Amino acid sequence: MNGPLNGRRIAVVLFNLGGPDDQASVKPFLFNLFRDPAIIGLPNPFRTLLAHLISSRREASSQANYALMGGGSPLLAETRKQAAALAEVLSSRLPGDTVRTFVAMRYWSPLSEETATEVAAFAPDEIVLLPLYPQFSTTTTQSSLKAWQEAYTGPGGSRTVCCYPEAPGWIEAQADGVRAKLADAGDRPVRVLFSAHGIPESLIAKKGDPYQEQIETTCAAIAERVGLAEGVWSICYQSRVGPMKWLGPSTIEAIEQAARDGVGVVVAPVAFVSEHIETLVELDIEYAELAHNLGVTPYLRSPAVGVAAPFIQTLAEAAVEALSRTDVAPYGPGCRADWKACPRSCKRRAA
Repeated sequence: MNGPLNGRRIAVVLFNLGGPDDQASVKPFLFNLFRDPAIIGLPNPFRTLLAHLISSRREASSQANYALMGGGSPLLAETRKQAAALAEVLSSRLPGDTVRTFVAMRYWSPLSEETATEVAAFAPDEIVLLPLYPQFSTTTTQSSLKAWQEAYTGPGGSRTVCCYPEAPGWIEAQADGVRAKLADAGDRPVRVLFSAHGIPESLIAKKGDPYQEQIETTCAAIAERVGLAEGVWSICYQSRVGPMKWLGPSTIEAIEQAARDGVGVVVAPVAFVSEHIETLVELDIEYAELAHNLGVTPYLRSPAVGVAAPFIQTLAEAAVEALSRTDVAPYGPGCRADWKACPRSCKRRAA
C-alpha cells in the first residue's frame, strides 16, 4: 500500500485455545475451559461448580496425556512460531507500516486480558482480529472474540476475520500434507479420514452454529485439490466428551469401518492448525493403537499446517484484505447457508 495509508501501527491478534504449560497448570486450564458458557451452557453458580467437579475428576488422566508430550502443551510455542512467521510476511507486504503480531489464548496464558494490555501499550492505529480456527464455531471463534471484546479498551479501529474454510493457502497446505502421506502409502489401499474436533449436535440445531457446514466445505476443497475420488475419503469427528450426542461418525468409528473394509487410513486433522494434544496424543498414540489392534495398516497421519508457507501467506492475505474494511467478514467464501450464529449473518439481520 502506498500514499497516506503508510505509517500506520498495525496490531494483528491471533486467537487460539491455549494449553497448560506444565503438570501444575492442567487443572486450572481445564477449569477455565469448562467454566466457559460456550462449552457448558448452565447459568452460574452451577456452571462454575460443575467446572470445578470436571476439572478435578479429569486432572490425573489429563496430566498423564500431557506427560506424553513432556508435561505440557506445545500449542503456545507453535502459535508463537506462526505469529513470528506472519509478522515477517506482513512486514514485507506493508513496508511503510509498523506491524506487530500478538497471541491471545482462550483458556491459558497469555489470556485475552494480558494480551489486551500489550496491544494497548503498542497503541495501534489499526487492529486485525485473526482467529486460528479456520472454521467458525460458537465454541471457539465466538468465545475467543467475546473474551477479547470484554478485555480490550485500548486505541485502534478493529476488524475481524471470522473464518477462512476455503482459503487457498490453507487448502493447499492441507493438500500437501495429504499428498505426502498418500505417497508414503504407495500402492496399499487407503482411505483419507478428515478428522475434525467434534461439537454437540445441539449447537448446530439450536444455536445455528455453522461449524459442520464449514468443515464439510474445507474437506471437499482439500479432496478436490488432491484429486481424491468419491468413496476414498470421509469426514469424521474426534475428542467427544460428555453424554450429549456429538457430530459423527467419530474418528474411532471411521477407523473401525476401515478395518471392516480392509483398507488403511491417512488421517488429516482439518480443524487444527498446530500440533497439540488432539494430534500428538489422540491421533498419534490412542487412535494409532486402535488401528494397530484392528489390523488397519498403514495408519498414517498428515501434520498440522504449522508454519507451512502457503498457510502463512493465507493468514497474511487475510490480514491485509481486512485492513480495507471495519467489519466482520470471512476471508474467501464463508457460510453458504444463513446460520443463526454466523456473525456476518447476524449483522445482515440487524441491518
